[in-house]
Amino acid sequence: MTHAEEWKVGVYLIEEDGTTKARAVLESGKTTMVGRGTARCNPEDVEIPAIGDELAASRAMRDLAGQLMRAADRDLASVGAVPRPPRTGYGWPEDAGPAT
Repeated sequence: MTHAEEWKVGVYLIEEDGTTKARAVLESGKTTMVGRGTARCNPEDVEIPAIGDELAASRAMRDLAGQLMRAADRDLASVGAVPRPPRTGYGWPEDAGPAT
């Protein structure tokens, strides 16, 4: 069975007083999810707006991805599939020790 859908994600940025805020909005046709991210310019750093945009947008998309993963885990659980413990995507796997 073939299944095809198109989901659209828009990223919206606004910068004020050295702070860039981003919203990543996912429209699936059935639901809308919004991720948020922020980046602040250190007053001692040279202000380069593109870097703030990249940081804020990536943080908003990371937030959105986490929400989507949690929704998938809830949906799996609702049909009797047992998802693994919550996924973080950060750090070492629990069974991995320090590199030798």
